[in-house]
Amino acid sequence: MKNQNDKIVVVSLGGSLIVPEKIDTEFIKNFKKVIEEQIANNFRFVIVTGGGKTARNYIEAATKVGEIDNEEKDWLGIHATRMNAHFIKAVFKCCAHPRINKNPRTKEDLSKHFANGEKIMVVAGWRPGWSTDYVATILAERFGAKKLINLSNITYLYNKDPNKFSDAQKIEKISWKDFRKIVGDKWDPGMSAPFDPIASKLAQKNNLEVAIIGGGNLNNFKKYLAGEKFEGSVIK
Repeated sequence: MKNQNDKIVVVSLGGSLIVPEKIDTEFIKNFKKVIEEQIANNFRFVIVTGGGKTARNYIEAATKVGEIDNEEKDWLGIHATRMNAHFIKAVFKCCAHPRINKNPRTKEDLSKHFANGEKIMVVAGWRPGWSTDYVATILAERFGAKKLINLSNITYLYNKDPNKFSDAQKIEKISWKDFRKIVGDKWDPGMSAPFDPIASKLAQKNNLEVAIIGGGNLNNFKKYLAGEKFEGSVIK
């Protein structure tokens, strides 16, 4: 696989884009069009779906009804990612491998997902303690990818929450060392962070470049793949 991996792109697709309140069919149509355009440019994609609002709704509801531990919260989130993954696989049925990957550390050869001419591998959450950002980072490692696109509902990184602080400053480029000072080292189920702290640690170790790109303008997705200037943030 090593000589073919330069055209494999790992995408951590935020659940907030798939289901912000209800399923965003307009975004999915645009996303599908962009992916198909890039497939025509000889790219292949590993798409890892997040749980987003669906996961948070279940977690919040469960905590209101009774006490649940973090493992149960994680499982609720994982099943939300699997529903979203099945939806994305169905949308890309023409060019995606028919089986969703639910274990990034599986012993099977992951290249089988592209063995019959498939252009897309769809991936869901695996087990408690592993966010989909972490799953995406593991797969980038396994495929030898050096870049990962984190597609979400934010356009840029900020040094603090811009919804709470009027003096929050936009960050276009940042090192992993400095980014990890912002997000910390702990993962909590349902947390809303630009990129998972645990995934960040592994990404730093592997010198992985992560692009934070907003789903509101998918031209930036295309520009990043083309090596052009884009609106978004890079962690490296």
